[in-house]
Amino acid sequence: MIAIAIAVYLYSKDAQNIAGSSPGGTLTSQAEVTGVRTDLLSIANAERSAMASEGKYLALDDLVAGHYITMHGARPPYTYEVETSGTGFRAVATRSDSGKPAQIWVDETMTVQSSE
Repeated sequence: MIAIAIAVYLYSKDAQNIAGSSPGGTLTSQAEVTGVRTDLLSIANAERSAMASEGKYLALDDLVAGHYITMHGARPPYTYEVETSGTGFRAVATRSDSGKPAQIWVDETMTVQSSE
């Protein structure tokens, strides 16, 4: 729990930098980005649990159905999807409007990244 709290804090600081540096960055967009990053880390932890118990990475719907995670596929204006392979996964949040960042993702390395 302490590690998750530290990660959320660090990502919230990063989200402040993203929102502050992008035109129209607001406290609302900072909160959205922080929430999305937290969701992506939850998905990544669920993927690790699935790999440990089932020997494979799972699609988002399968993670929910298997009770690895309780969240669903969206945090408006972002929607989530998970791409899996035999050796890894990539959980992606894609923004549906013109705000920034356009995409945020995490993979099996647990590194959260974003693109404009």
